[in-house]
Amino acid sequence: MSKRLQVILDDEEMKAIATLARKQKVTVSSWVRATLREARIRHPLISGDRKIQVVRAATRHAFPTSDLDRMLAEIESGYQSGAGT
Repeated sequence: MSKRLQVILDDEEMKAIATLARKQKVTVSSWVRATLREARIRHPLISGDRKIQVVRAATRHAFPTSDLDRMLAEIESGYQSGAGT
């Protein structure tokens, strides 16, 4: 679903943006969308430091594990037996 965003610009700002869009051979709307996408990439909602903190916290947990082949075999046997249906 798309949403409309209305932004009020003074004449000089609008003229500058229109010039930039024209130089790139795109519409003003397309230029604004691309510029906003670039800004989201440059300024993510979660910082790199926070992501590292989350990964480090996750690695401190000790969950029971098994050999991968054994776990896959157990999963497959559950499918074959109809368990959980």
